[in-house]
Amino acid sequence: MSSDGATDGDGRAGTARELDLGIDSFGRLVLVTPDGRRHVGVEPVRAFPISDPRRWVSFCDPDGREVLSLQSIDELSPAARQLVEEELALREFVPVIVRIERVSGEGAPSQWEVVTDRGPTHFALDNEDDVRRLGAHRVLITDSRKLRYQIPDSRALDHHSRRILERFF
Repeated sequence: MSSDGATDGDGRAGTARELDLGIDSFGRLVLVTPDGRRHVGVEPVRAFPISDPRRWVSFCDPDGREVLSLQSIDELSPAARQLVEEELALREFVPVIVRIERVSGEGAPSQWEVVTDRGPTHFALDNEDDVRRLGAHRVLITDSRKLRYQIPDSRALDHHSRRILERFF
């Protein structure tokens, strides 16, 4: 690995300053690696979000495969660092839905009114695929602004909420 460490998924090293990061017209993060490969829809993921949040950030493709590992976000250009920090903040802010009050319509797009562990809120859902099961009873919902909401155990929801959620599976 180079001294200001960026390593791609094949183990090739480069420098963090050689990375090109931006947002495309669909709001997806685009990463261009030092060798010129373009990766659309990558997500930054911290390896140690609590103990060492500024070091070891992976960029994963939409299928969850790592395309680049970055030793430290401090090595990025100021603009790229700000973009990565904004994307990480979106990813790591995950309110827990404790009740689903109402969902407009039978499919997507739809408007959701929910109660979370941080209070009541509403959001838009663009696509039914944005409601995903993560195991037998855990659910992750990504709204149109890319904010994520989780339901750690759908069995813990009240009957009304479970019936609404069942429409999406």
